[in-house]
Amino acid sequence: MPEGKITKALSGFYYVQSGNELYRCRGRGVFRKNKVNPLVGDEVEFEFSNPGEGYILKVKKRKNELIRPPIANIDQAVIVVSATQPDFSTLLLDRFLVLIESKGITPIIFISKMDTIKEEEEKLIQQYKNDYQSIGYSVETISTKRSDDLSQAMDYFKNKISVIAGQSGVGKSSMLNAFNPLLSLETNEISRSLGRGKHTTRHVELIDINGGLVADTPGFSSLEFSELDLEYLPDCFPEMRALSEECKFRGCMHNKEPKCAVKVAVDEDEIPVYRYNHYLQFYEEIQNRKPRY
Repeated sequence: MPEGKITKALSGFYYVQSGNELYRCRGRGVFRKNKVNPLVGDEVEFEFSNPGEGYILKVKKRKNELIRPPIANIDQAVIVVSATQPDFSTLLLDRFLVLIESKGITPIIFISKMDTIKEEEEKLIQQYKNDYQSIGYSVETISTKRSDDLSQAMDYFKNKISVIAGQSGVGKSSMLNAFNPLLSLETNEISRSLGRGKHTTRHVELIDINGGLVADTPGFSSLEFSELDLEYLPDCFPEMRALSEECKFRGCMHNKEPKCAVKVAVDEDEIPVYRYNHYLQFYEEIQNRKPRY
């Protein structure tokens, strides 16, 4: 039985890469009956009916999946945040990080548009970079105009399936075009009046970047914690996860409990205050979430 990976989903067809061949496949009715929806990134078994065409018979077990964008078996999520236009935001970055951590996906942080900022702003960005690296995250500061930056950033993609996340206008498509000029992905200037970019990407497809596969998608269209239970929130902050054993109470939520190692670390500047404040903000947001029925 031939096997392959779905690299594109479009108009009811699944494009399966098997060796050097690409097959345009449909899903058998059994998937609809079992409520299995094949996703880009799925490893599948298929049969071919005509040359280059076939039917997917089986979807193999996934290690993870996202609903928006709909993709499976992701190794890492590259979060692109811009140094300016839109301004660098630790709150937005932490929101992305929590969502990605909650899915068991490794986050990588790219700070883009570094060629457009002043020296003072660059010092501040460097401080944030150091903060996130000390937590254990990989962080790259890049400009698409500097070839050294691009070659260093491209190393992250080798032999991995990556998804690109980030708000509109941070330069995701420009960056991917710089990595692979054959892509010529559509990019839109930020609408000055709205202060945000327009979505330019319409379907999910895995594209080749430096021997890895990258999902070119609009990223996370929803940044709400609708699927995250409150008890798992501390685990989405690696620096808190590492300290939780030292808290007096098991299952400490690092909020109002006494003898909390996380709060001590915040007081002693071992955890940045802004990270802890964002944690409390997300805590409250999840706690006050309307129940789903």
